[in-house]
Order: sequence, then C-alpha cells, then structure tokens
Amino acid sequence: MYRPSLTTNVASDPPTRGLIAVANLKSQIKRNRQTVAQTARNKALRSEVRTRSRRALEVAESGDSEAADVALRAAKKQIDIATSRGILHRNTASRRKSRLEHRVRQLLSG
Repeated sequence: MYRPSLTTNVASDPPTRGLIAVANLKSQIKRNRQTVAQTARNKALRSEVRTRSRRALEVAESGDSEAADVALRAAKKQIDIATSRGILHRNTASRRKSRLEHRVRQLLSG
C-alpha cells in the first residue's frame, strides 16, 4: 500500500500539491502508482528532446554540415515521438522544429 512520508518529499511520491495525501481507495492507490510511472516516462522523454536539440546546435556550431544534418534529423524525430505520445502539443512541436532548423541553418551559414 502506498503511504507517502510525512517528513520528506521523495521523487517517487505522486504530486500532492503541498498536501500529504494518503489514498484510501484501491483504485486511487493504483492511479497514484500509474502517475509516478507516467511522470517518470514523460520526464525522460522531455529530457531526451532537450538533449537532442542541444546536440544539434553544438554540432552546427562546430561547422560540420553533414553531422549537423544527422543531429537535426535525430532531434526532429525525437520531437515527433514526444508529440505522438502526447508529451508536446503539435503546435509546440512544430514551433520547436522550425526554430531549431532556423538556428542550425544560421549557425552553418555564418
């Protein structure tokens, strides 16, 4: 049974918005477990999107055009994956891809 600590806020605890909540219902206990797992997955995916985007910019700064293209494609693919899984809104994804493409092209040209 899930019981959050009264003194510490462990990363695996579900969000309580400042309250100490102890679920009494079986279904709520399960939802809390699911929330923790989903939050961890979403966090990892968002982190991977940022990492791939940063790598694309770093490679573009080095001036290697072919490597920058590969890194840019990888970043765009990761953004699309996050969008398909509901982590990013499709308009947000489109904006991020567009801005990333623009920055990479700008770094490569100048």
